[in-house]
Amino acid sequence: MKTLHFAIIGAGTAGLATAILLTREGHQVTIFEQVNELSPVGAGLLLQPAGLAVFEHLGVLDQALKLGAKVTGLEGQLPNKRLLVNSHYHQAGSNLYGLGIHRATLCHVLIQKLKEYSSHLTWRMSHTVDRIQENIHEVRLFGTHQQQSFDACFDAVLIANGARSQLRPPAWVKVDQAYPWGAAWSIVPECPTLDPEILHQFYDRSKIMMGVLPTGAIPTAPQQRLSSVFWSLPTSQLQSFLQDESAKQQWLKQVADRWPDVAEWLRRLISNEYNQPQWLSAQYRDVVMSQFGQGRIGVIGDAAHAMSPQLGQGANMALLDAWAFSQSLQAAKQNQQIDWSALWQHYHQHRRSSTQFYQFLSRLLTPLYQSDHWWAGGLRDLTFPWMYQIPYFRKEMAITISGLKTGLFQQLDYQQVAQYAGKDHVFNAKTESLPEYE
Repeated sequence: MKTLHFAIIGAGTAGLATAILLTREGHQVTIFEQVNELSPVGAGLLLQPAGLAVFEHLGVLDQALKLGAKVTGLEGQLPNKRLLVNSHYHQAGSNLYGLGIHRATLCHVLIQKLKEYSSHLTWRMSHTVDRIQENIHEVRLFGTHQQQSFDACFDAVLIANGARSQLRPPAWVKVDQAYPWGAAWSIVPECPTLDPEILHQFYDRSKIMMGVLPTGAIPTAPQQRLSSVFWSLPTSQLQSFLQDESAKQQWLKQVADRWPDVAEWLRRLISNEYNQPQWLSAQYRDVVMSQFGQGRIGVIGDAAHAMSPQLGQGANMALLDAWAFSQSLQAAKQNQQIDWSALWQHYHQHRRSSTQFYQFLSRLLTPLYQSDHWWAGGLRDLTFPWMYQIPYFRKEMAITISGLKTGLFQQLDYQQVAQYAGKDHVFNAKTESLPEYE
């Protein structure tokens, strides 16, 4: 089969991971990115077992483990110290775990791997793609670079430029709307009083939600262990969060009245005049698409299925998109050509049900944690604890958090994703029950 030349628009998690997989198979890839240089901005994120399986497939898991923070579970605490959420990865599979990681570290790990295939990769930084035109045998991109117009031809294009993408084919978009709640976040030195292998969350009704995620280290300071702190807020209040000393003291009192140990740690951080935490805001979108690809155009990552971060699946779904596209490309080879229709049939078979499951669950659960509904927190506090007392539900919730679910009664096999058998590896679209890994 002749070497294909792919354009990938956006150098986020989905774009970089897909570029690795395509160049590893010998294809040419050109990455278009708006910024001058990659300097990822964002809080730490949690790579679930599903994402780590893709990391293993990519050959970057060992490097990520050196810098990330191993996470064994999620614990969510109410003001009365009762655990509302108590989910641990071993309940889904004995060798499963998550990895807290800084966005800059995630980007670093993927780019270092991509350098191994540099002869097949072209970077187009400071390039803005404005329009995509598909023809019978090619796709043409039109855009600007340093105030000059450009156009370029490729065999196919993958749109991976994030939740606010303006390049998605409008006919494919069913929902594209902002969530009314977001989060203020900061990356700070690791909390000494909290278990460093647990994602800690704290809730009071649906009005207050805070998280402390072990985040590992960044490549330039590998000895400094970090945590990411999240505080949920309506988007209208994000810009005014902790804007003066009075606001800081009011916020600390809110936390101290409910979780005094955590408040004391935060107080020490905020009172350090030489190393003040920098708080930034995160806003989220709900994006639902009727399809992810057709012909020579595809959409992956948050551009295809942005959602609330309540289940912590954004980066994991992006990585699974990259893996599924690579597998589908292998399966679509026919007589030294690519059957693009067969490629997207395979891809949708693998990604549609999983994406729909997590988007539905995210949309269902988000109001229970972030909303103005007076009844939401009470309903959650009443139902969740007893569910964790039932072994079946406890295991299903752990598998769900792991990112391995493909439907209500189906899940991915971790090893099916993690394995890499070279160019002869063929995609198997069949989903299997998750085994216990001993």
